[in-house]
Amino acid sequence: MALPKRKHSKARRDKRRGGQRKTVASNLSTCSHCKKPRLPHRVCPHCGYYNGKPVLVIKVKEEKKK
Repeated sequence: MALPKRKHSKARRDKRRGGQRKTVASNLSTCSHCKKPRLPHRVCPHCGYYNGKPVLVIKVKEEKKK
C-alpha cells in the first residue's frame, strides 16, 4: 500500500475539508398579510400570520414618553 512521502500541511487538509461547508443565502418569500419578507413555511415575525390565518399575537412596544 502506498504511503505519503511527506506530511500534508494543515492548510492543505483544511482546503480539502472546507469545500463542503458552502453557505447559501436563504430564499425569502413575502407575507400575504403585511407584504414584508419572511422565511418560507414559517410564521411571519412582523404580523404573526401563517397561511392567511392569525397564529401568534405580536406585542407592539410602546414609545417612551419624555
